[in-house]
Amino acid sequence: MAKTQDFTAVFKDMMGAFPVDTKAMEDAFKSQTSLAEKLSAVNIDAASKSTELSAKWAADTLAKMQDLTKAKKEPADYAKSMTDFASASAESAAEHMAAFAEIAKSVQTKTMELMMAAGKDASEDLTAAAKKATDEMTAAAKKATAK
Repeated sequence: MAKTQDFTAVFKDMMGAFPVDTKAMEDAFKSQTSLAEKLSAVNIDAASKSTELSAKWAADTLAKMQDLTKAKKEPADYAKSMTDFASASAESAAEHMAAFAEIAKSVQTKTMELMMAAGKDASEDLTAAAKKATDEMTAAAKKATAK
């Protein structure tokens, strides 16, 4: 019966010729967690601002409803009160929607800045890792051919 060749030593030698840089993996992990932390901070800040704006809008609407719910002497005063409330509500909606748009624009700008910075950092890291790997492979090839 034929014996199967043991490739353990062959694979061990081959993997030794292709060293894995765990430092690069650690740095990549740290970069990713740092980016996630910064993006989370941007999102939480935007959520906080949006919540404050929503609460303010609700409070403003309730304050405007005070005049709407008061008893009037003349029936025409009810119509005028309703018209005033509708007009003030429309104006308030435009202002608050513009404020929401500013929050969204700020999030978009900050996110793009973070992504551009992360892309630049990743590009620099990849270039350094590629150079290091090339140098190590060249050294390994020279060592192998010297034997």
